[in-house]
Amino acid sequence: MPATLLATHRVEKPWGRRQLRAPFGDSAADGEPVGEIWFQAPGDTAPDLLIKYLFTSEKLSVQVHPNDEHAHVRGLPRGKDECWLILDAGPGATIALGTKTPVDKTALRAAALDGSIEQLLDWKPVKAGDFFYVPSGTVHALGAGLTLIEVQQNSETTYRLYDYGRPRELHLDDGVAVADARPYTPYRSPARVDDGSAILVDGPKFALERFPGGDWTIAVPADGTAWLIPVAGEGLADGVAFKAGECLALTGTAQIAADADADLLLAYPLEGQSNDR
Repeated sequence: MPATLLATHRVEKPWGRRQLRAPFGDSAADGEPVGEIWFQAPGDTAPDLLIKYLFTSEKLSVQVHPNDEHAHVRGLPRGKDECWLILDAGPGATIALGTKTPVDKTALRAAALDGSIEQLLDWKPVKAGDFFYVPSGTVHALGAGLTLIEVQQNSETTYRLYDYGRPRELHLDDGVAVADARPYTPYRSPARVDDGSAILVDGPKFALERFPGGDWTIAVPADGTAWLIPVAGEGLADGVAFKAGECLALTGTAQIAADADADLLLAYPLEGQSNDR
């Protein structure tokens, strides 16, 4: 079947929330906070990309992810480039991307140990609708009060450099080794296409397109997979109903019919495949 609705998997995190964005049901008052919702296909534990929603009530750890080269040295299948679409941001919400000035590895390690790394980071105010591409090696942190969609290479290798005193393991040797601690360079502005779609990301590891409701044909290369993420609205993908808060895996050629007010994302890996939409 060209379109498969993916199952959701809730991931509890100390920095998560009990009150989640609709249509996700809230957690029980005495339950653990939910930080992430993953979309998974039965039996497929290692797709190229992973799609998530994130919900933050506190700052996430200051962290960094390895690139493919560093990951392969450790016997891991891939590194982790990622991107974020901010859906909601509370008053004063911020994220940290890169450092204010270049920081050498000795100074980065020392700052992680004494907590001054917070002051080295470039904290940026954010609002709903903002979009950021975060290459592997970028030192970063998400702030509190955020709801966002994350599209990433499917890797959960995260090296924590600093965690505000929480009793969780740090990974200073690995994190400092892979960190590219310098000012963040924004990804190029989205490219608008004549049909109303926009190219948000065009490599190197994956592509991400955004397009409005209407009728669309999505052609996925043989043996490839693309992910359809409805940000708003609802519709059908080869007869499979979808709505905001869900995610579908597409193979082959899929026919999309979405409401006029729909807002859709399409993600697909670029290594070895391309999209012919």
